[in-house]
Amino acid sequence: MSISAVPSLAAVADPAPRYVDGPAMDYFIIEMVSALRASSAVATARAKKVEQEMIDAGLMPAPAPAPPALKKDKMRESMGSNASRSSLSKDGQDGEDEELRVRLESIGMHVGANMAERLCHDRGLFTDTLDAIKFICKDLWNACWEKQVDNLRTNHRGVYVLQDNAFKPLTRISGWEGRAETLRKSKIYVAMPAGIIRGALARLGFQAVVVPEVTNLPQCTFQVKLPKGS
Repeated sequence: MSISAVPSLAAVADPAPRYVDGPAMDYFIIEMVSALRASSAVATARAKKVEQEMIDAGLMPAPAPAPPALKKDKMRESMGSNASRSSLSKDGQDGEDEELRVRLESIGMHVGANMAERLCHDRGLFTDTLDAIKFICKDLWNACWEKQVDNLRTNHRGVYVLQDNAFKPLTRISGWEGRAETLRKSKIYVAMPAGIIRGALARLGFQAVVVPEVTNLPQCTFQVKLPKGS
């Protein structure tokens, strides 16, 4: 290899960016959510199996017995029986979704921390929380979702509200079971973005609580709570 073909130290330290087709990330997130949902179900089943083995071995007390079920005819006559069963099913689904959201947020935190480090390698430290939030609203948002935040509000006591009127991860979400089912799905797909925001702020030195809220698709609001004195 000739000397002219050897890459410079600057090129090795800061290589040229490589681009990926936009829809590829959407497809990746869909597959990631499906894979993590299946993985969470396996992990939950494994935990229940271990718990049952410990109960059988006398290492932990058995859970309290469930209340006796109603007779079939009473359940048929009861006006609230269907609502009760659907409520139990909904609670189980919510529990599975919560585990999935936790895992997605954890992944997002790693992505956000690395993104913040990449975007801030030529910047100084942020000493003001408002400057850090503006960095999230402009630089990080543009790098991740190709636009800036549409609206930023604060109560000047450590609470910031970031609003995106057309949040990219939600623009293609739909459901055939109605609006409620679509909103439930959307809450899963904003878990990773919430983790990205939280991870980026953590890398900047701010420990935050990020709560996403979706009420009207594709609009999304993130409430960022920073501890007092940060």
